[in-house]
Amino acid sequence: MTDSLFTQPQLQDRYRDTTDPVLQLENINVTFDAFRALTNLSLSIGVGELRCIIGPNGAGKTTLMDVITGKTRPDSGKVTYDQDIDLMGMSPVEIARAGIGRKFQKPTVFEALSVMENLEIALKTDKSVWASLRAKLNGEQRDRIDEVLQLLRLGEHRYRPSGLLSHGQKQFLEIGMLLVQEPHLLLLDEPAAGLTDAETDYIAELFRTLAGKHSLMVVEHDMGFVETIADHVTVLHQGQVLAEGSLRDVQANEQVIDVYLGR
Repeated sequence: MTDSLFTQPQLQDRYRDTTDPVLQLENINVTFDAFRALTNLSLSIGVGELRCIIGPNGAGKTTLMDVITGKTRPDSGKVTYDQDIDLMGMSPVEIARAGIGRKFQKPTVFEALSVMENLEIALKTDKSVWASLRAKLNGEQRDRIDEVLQLLRLGEHRYRPSGLLSHGQKQFLEIGMLLVQEPHLLLLDEPAAGLTDAETDYIAELFRTLAGKHSLMVVEHDMGFVETIADHVTVLHQGQVLAEGSLRDVQANEQVIDVYLGR
């Protein structure tokens, strides 16, 4: 392939200065009835960065991802993608087409369809299931799917109904459904949940490989997994950024120890 899914030369050229942010949230406030889910939250993700978001239950992690993907509209604040794209006025579909992909905690695949068919549906611009399956793949699209299948160790399962896959294989398939769309930013909600030790090791290796070619935001509770992948960590607590920095700095922060890590 001349424009590989994983090397993305055009994307690398466009973002030659990797200090620039791919995503910026400024003073985001979200209230559900009388509950403040996010309060003046500001966050910046760099191009090619792998950022881990941690924090106790109810800290606002899911709401944060909902705001980025357009599922939840904040009461106030600003969300900017790719330095000049205002996400606040865009629909979830428009945000996805702009290059932001999201994987939910529970795998969401079409279980009655094969692994290959799931990837075909994710790849096609016409998101109607039957229109996608009727359309023929061109050579570049087939190469892209083959590359993803091999990367995620699903090559021998390409014609297997997705409902027969293990939990870990479904997790991998959903990540593959994002990757065939060539997103610039991937949002991954607890991707290691329910995986075997071997699968966890492999997905950590995968994320380290993808970082730099994509930007990744990983929400995770498994601190062992975070330790294997994190360059930069943000800790949320009660809808605000409690601490941010290297994992070592965050683990030594007294407030983080008190509210999340424990002594």
